[in-house]
Amino acid sequence: MGTLAANDLKTKGISAVEARLKTDEEVIISVRGRDRYVIMDLEKYNKLREYELAMALQEAKDDVATGRFVTESVADHMRRISDDV
Repeated sequence: MGTLAANDLKTKGISAVEARLKTDEEVIISVRGRDRYVIMDLEKYNKLREYELAMALQEAKDDVATGRFVTESVADHMRRISDDV
């Protein structure tokens, strides 16, 4: 994973990012010496989102399988979540 200083991005523009993405899958943007952002190809980003959604679905299925869920009316649900706030 390559790193690009925010100042280089500012002066060289997107061409600096494109050059880094030719050799690395992601480019880290550092701001004042601290890694802050990641730039990646949109196709890879979409794939990561798919994995994230698949993981959330599996967690929900696991919750149902182990009984970690609540069945309640809308009014009870609203009361419960408003008490949490």
